[in-house]
Amino acid sequence: MKTIAIVALLLAAAPAVAKPWQGIEPGQSKRDQVIQKFGEPSRVVTTEGKEVIAYFEQKAIKGTKQVQFKVDPGTKLVERIDVFPGPVIDKESVESTYGPACPSGKMPASPCYQKKLTDDFRTYLLYPRLGLAVFLNEDGKTVHSFIFTPQPGGK
Repeated sequence: MKTIAIVALLLAAAPAVAKPWQGIEPGQSKRDQVIQKFGEPSRVVTTEGKEVIAYFEQKAIKGTKQVQFKVDPGTKLVERIDVFPGPVIDKESVESTYGPACPSGKMPASPCYQKKLTDDFRTYLLYPRLGLAVFLNEDGKTVHSFIFTPQPGGK
């Protein structure tokens, strides 16, 4: 959990707008929009003061093994979306969709990623301008999960 907190902190430090997923935008979309769009979830739990709306097994959203929407119970805003893809997605597909590695020096205007390591040595690609972290599997070539978060100064 410490790793996820560090990633969330890194994402929050970059001034940009969150990348929506399937029409749901962290920091903008409400809990009811998630339920309306995807139907009744597989499970709803409260953990660390956040409501987690999860879709998995028979209720998995197309193209995923599992999706978790983390919602603030007070505002009912979706704060974060964790997506665990069903098919194998390789790093090259991520780069062609979201952008390449950032060049050294000044950050370009277009989205790019910075390669990072968690405290437990898991590799992830941080797209600060998109509010997106892409965690790789141990092979360093395929995607384990995507984490979408809102950004300060967003819409």
